Amino acid sequence: MGTEAVAKAVPDGNTVALVFISHAVNPALHATLPYDTLRDFVPVALVGYQPLLLVANPSLPVRSAKDVVALAKSRPEGLAYAADTASASHLAAELFKNVTGTNLVHIPYKGNGPALTDTIAGQVPLMFNTINTSLPHVKAGRLRALAVTSAHRSPLASDIPTMEEAGFPGIEVSAWYGVVAPAGVPAAAVSRLNAEIVKALESQEVRERFAAQGVELSGGTPAEFDAFLRREIAKWGTIVRAAGMTAN
Repeated sequence: MGTEAVAKAVPDGNTVALVFISHAVNPALHATLPYDTLRDFVPVALVGYQPLLLVANPSLPVRSAKDVVALAKSRPEGLAYAADTASASHLAAELFKNVTGTNLVHIPYKGNGPALTDTIAGQVPLMFNTINTSLPHVKAGRLRALAVTSAHRSPLASDIPTMEEAGFPGIEVSAWYGVVAPAGVPAAAVSRLNAEIVKALESQEVRERFAAQGVELSGGTPAEFDAFLRREIAKWGTIVRAAGMTAN
């Protein structure tokens, strides 16, 4: 509803939306949308991204992403994972499944909080989860961290390998955030908004507050965010269709 409201707002630069990875997933997930994701918005800036961790309940006999693949392939019934439907966690698992040819079985949850609770309890053995909410449980021994889904190791957990280092290039997923405005906003207003956002992201206080949540800040130009968004739409459209995901 909020995204639709921004799409239909007066394009004067006074109304913007902070969008999430779901902004790139919705075109494939929904049969119809009350707006066109590319036509009805102008990208302003990519704010930042938060990597996910592949985590396992300690009772599962795995210590790496390769172990997960081997174990899943050894079981005819596959290996279950927990995720809120169509969330970044769900997308990451389906991308992992697609790239590795692994039989992973989605156990759907209404929210990643309950999914995480059940993974810690051992009701479901695996999940992909945001790094900031996973690490306290990893450090307490309630979960085992196997790999991070960013292109490079996270400053919050430099001892955890990336998916590429684990042997699986191409599995890069982040829960990202960006700002868009209604289509038709004057170029000068978009440039001004972008400049102010980038300036804010360069603030030491802002960087520290985001870093504490595991969010790595980006910035960049509107054109760079536009190219990124188009890549994300194409990437996740393929995964959503392959997994047969729906909004329900």
